[in-house]
Amino acid sequence: MFDILEKESLNANVTRMTIAAPLIARKAQAGQFVIVRACGQSERIPLTIADSDADAGTIRIIYQIVGAGTMELDTLKTGQELCDLAGPLGKATETDGLRRVCVVGGGVGCAIAYPVAKKLYQQGAAVYSIIGFRHKDAVILQDAFEKVSAQSVLMTDDGSGGEKGFVTHALKRLILEGNPLDHVFAVGPLVMMKSVCEITKQYGIPTTVSMNPIMIDGTGMCGGCRLTVGGETRFACVDGPDFDGHLVDFDEVIRRNRMYSAFEQTRREEICRLFQKEC
Repeated sequence: MFDILEKESLNANVTRMTIAAPLIARKAQAGQFVIVRACGQSERIPLTIADSDADAGTIRIIYQIVGAGTMELDTLKTGQELCDLAGPLGKATETDGLRRVCVVGGGVGCAIAYPVAKKLYQQGAAVYSIIGFRHKDAVILQDAFEKVSAQSVLMTDDGSGGEKGFVTHALKRLILEGNPLDHVFAVGPLVMMKSVCEITKQYGIPTTVSMNPIMIDGTGMCGGCRLTVGGETRFACVDGPDFDGHLVDFDEVIRRNRMYSAFEQTRREEICRLFQKEC
């Protein structure tokens, strides 16, 4: 039913799939996600809709092969079908009225940031995009961001691609150059989003972060994506995934996110043995 129409590697650890899902494609908006189950016994994985085409009836997902669920998903090939696909879920990213916006993406978080940048561009906003990776071989979607941005900056930790440094360096420079920004959107590792929010709070720039990276089952039942926003408990999957970054308790989220490391490593080793892969 959910046929895999295309599968391509964006780098050694990141894959993009185009999937036939006409009902989802018809309603999908930037910021929303789907729940994917590769096979009958697979884990449920929440993945952001990286792009959609209502006319073609397709959606695209981009995932990093890091855990058991994504390893199983990556065993599927073009022409096969997903066991389950549900969505679109989550609240769409709010972009109305924004004219000058900076979209910051880190690593595979760029797959979440891109549809937001695209939506803003289609609405006529001036988009400044800053994308960051550890090294040049990890870069994804650079061309896509350039097509929807008035200015696009690539940063790498080691300087092997684009400019050397972190996304926060480019963001602060953009602000100090006198570019008036209505809003900043940040998606990526938790530490990166925290650092972005520290800068934008200093300059009084409203900032939205996507807490998609901490979601687990995507329905609010597991409680794994629980976070504190403005002193109140929220769930990333049902109340978000977007939140006011200046109100998120990032230290709490980072601590909780580390709780699952041991379990995920065990599952990863099980899948490696099952598919006879090196991990």
